[in-house]
Amino acid sequence: MTATGQCLCGEIKYELAAAPTMTGVCHCKNCQRQAGSAFSTLAGVTKTDFLLRSGKPKLYRDAATKSGNEVERWFCGDCGSPIYSALGSQPDTLFLKTGTLDDTSGFKPQFHVWCDTKQNWVTLDEGVPAIATQA
Repeated sequence: MTATGQCLCGEIKYELAAAPTMTGVCHCKNCQRQAGSAFSTLAGVTKTDFLLRSGKPKLYRDAATKSGNEVERWFCGDCGSPIYSALGSQPDTLFLKTGTLDDTSGFKPQFHVWCDTKQNWVTLDEGVPAIATQA
């Protein structure tokens, strides 16, 4: 086990069997709405390395995306915490919402996407790739 996490109410708990394969920040409007914040912080994890220990996330299929690609958004049906997203184009990967990790001290984004819709007050770190859109 490399990390653990849970939703706000503790109904959903999980473990990661291996470290994330990537970390990033999504600034798309749909992630802003789902998170209720300026962006969503993500860690790509292999599906087989995500071990659900308790609870059962609910699914919202987000088809109204700017890219036109459906995003599966999994969340706690009790407290509403977003847990992870999944994309049909990357069937072996889950995009964990890093705010649900018990220890977030190691999070460092490797990239930012959908920067054309980022909040004006958000400043991006120099040296971290920032992509205007993502198809």
